[in-house]
Amino acid sequence: MSGFGQFAKVIFCALAVCFVLASTARPQQAATQSGAPTSATSTPDDSSSSDAVTLLPHSETDGYWISAQANVVFQWHPSFPVKYTGANSMTPEAQSATTHVVTLYTGFEVTPTTELFADFEYATGGGIGRAFGLAGYTNLDSVRTVSGAQLSTTPYLARLMLRQILPLSDQKTDEDRDELHLATSVPVRRIEFRLGKFDLADFFDLNTWGQDSHLQFLNWTVDNNGAYDYAANTRGYTDGAILDYDDHWFAARFAVALEPKAANGINLDADVARARSENLELQASGKRIAHRAGTVRLLGYLNQADMGNYKEAIAEFLDHETTAPNIVDTRRQGRHRYGFGLNFEQSLTGDLGVFGRLGWSDGHNEAWAYTEDDRELELGAFSMGTPWRRRNDRAGIALVANGIVFAHQQYLALGGLGFLLGDGALTYGPEKIFEGFYTAHLWRGFFASFDIQHINNPGYNQARGPITIPGLRLHVDF
Repeated sequence: MSGFGQFAKVIFCALAVCFVLASTARPQQAATQSGAPTSATSTPDDSSSSDAVTLLPHSETDGYWISAQANVVFQWHPSFPVKYTGANSMTPEAQSATTHVVTLYTGFEVTPTTELFADFEYATGGGIGRAFGLAGYTNLDSVRTVSGAQLSTTPYLARLMLRQILPLSDQKTDEDRDELHLATSVPVRRIEFRLGKFDLADFFDLNTWGQDSHLQFLNWTVDNNGAYDYAANTRGYTDGAILDYDDHWFAARFAVALEPKAANGINLDADVARARSENLELQASGKRIAHRAGTVRLLGYLNQADMGNYKEAIAEFLDHETTAPNIVDTRRQGRHRYGFGLNFEQSLTGDLGVFGRLGWSDGHNEAWAYTEDDRELELGAFSMGTPWRRRNDRAGIALVANGIVFAHQQYLALGGLGFLLGDGALTYGPEKIFEGFYTAHLWRGFFASFDIQHINNPGYNQARGPITIPGLRLHVDF
């Protein structure tokens, strides 16, 4: 079956299943991005309502959850100036590319405190330049190239996990129901435990206004902290366990997850004594500034895997042991890569907010799972469309600066290749990214977006670019 045929089949099946199950569901109030009701009288079964944001209603009381999303992103760039091009460069000729991602979300409430989730996904499209040549790549939906392998284009299991809530108080608080959380009321003080297959970025380094590639920004280092080399296979998923403690304004979470067997690899290493990722995040929320909601998150991670070392690869090359620095030849079990992240969001009005991230990685050993980025500074602003009477529209701008440590710079300058970067040489400069987007709510679950990105020093190379990349996105929520 052709890729388009598979894509259409998955959408049709998701829509058909949603329709059958939704026919018995009680209509709910229309929800905004945050899940809060938009109107006491506007519900998804009211076809005249411009506030309904899904094609089909999602029950607040049934013991199951089923929904789906489809995301199509088209991007293009004109030719841009370069002085040289290497094996992992973004090609300078004008080009375009389209990605498609369809996800079917299912959940089942075993008890009021026990939930099971199984999600299925279909993703195609490598994006412009096949995701090479940028640390802050332009499309988070892009399926990255795997060295020496070809990813299947058939649907796959994305998530399969158990959520267990352990109450530590009788006091309850309301919680928005969505594809990862089924309980609508949870203890204010509690422990949550998740076990199975998941995306670490669903639970760590979250940011209300800078994390969603379906309705917000598209760039990898805007939606996530580029210096957070979080454990994931090529498609972005891992196996592991998460322990989460919540208490009023404070939360802490810890995760142990499997690392890929090779950098950017599709297969995970199941030997946790040999390879693993440990992640700790502390979160504080409150209304400290102008009585407006704000959140600060402090993240730390430690990865252990069969990593190479930049200095060793350079030394072998200078000793004429290799024709070019090759970090793959220096891989050793038990090597570590660690880093820290600071993440904040602050409301300024009911619709406008600012956000940002700081990221730092030690960078001595090989970039392993996310992207080749050791330093990040990000600042952005986001607004819902209520001020211009488009309450479900949204718009945002973000500025990002990415960097790498000196050994990583030397490695690339001498002709070394990473899993994303390698121009054959390097005139180093921080990678600087501007991104702006506008997402319009068309009708019910249909959204359309325009996105623009401008990148100086792509791949940290002053000898290439700048690049301007406009894009269009169509998103459907079932």
